[in-house]
Amino acid sequence: MSVIPLVFTSGWASGINAYAVVLLLGLFGATGVSDEVPAALQRTDVLIVAGVLFLCEAIADKIPYVDSVWDTAHTVIRPVAGAVVAALLAGESGSLPELAAGAIGGSTALMSHLVKAGTRMAVNTSPEPFSNVGMSIAEDLGVAGVITFAIFHPIAAAVIAAVLLVLGIVTVFFLASRIRRFLRRRAQRREEKRLAGTSGH
Repeated sequence: MSVIPLVFTSGWASGINAYAVVLLLGLFGATGVSDEVPAALQRTDVLIVAGVLFLCEAIADKIPYVDSVWDTAHTVIRPVAGAVVAALLAGESGSLPELAAGAIGGSTALMSHLVKAGTRMAVNTSPEPFSNVGMSIAEDLGVAGVITFAIFHPIAAAVIAAVLLVLGIVTVFFLASRIRRFLRRRAQRREEKRLAGTSGH
């Protein structure tokens, strides 16, 4: 059962930035910082692809409204990444069935992804872009910090990830009206584009 805390933490982090998780874990394994990291994550091609996608996410994530489109596209990608990373971690340690680990990692990633996406929708109702950039930097630093901490103190890191997940769910609950406002605006813009397109023909 020793791998459960790392599986949970990597799942939480994958829901926020899956590419950062793969990149960090892979680098920790490749440089010999941790023996827990599966060989599949340490491969050079995996690290290069994760690095390029991480840079794409770092840019897209800081642009208002583009971040929400990016989040929508990653509704499947992040939970799947969380499940795959979790299954690989479990397979390496042999202390937990890979299927169960995948379920924990994937479901935790889905929850944290929905929290992130919901929070971003609420932030996007604000007219200035700085809160968006601030949120993105805080998320990146949070993922990097918690994953690094998890390598050395997996149980403590899992507790922190669980607390952050609960706080995130509570925050989204309180921001529900702003999220609804964002979705109304988006639907309105789509309708305006559709009407403009039909009137142009």
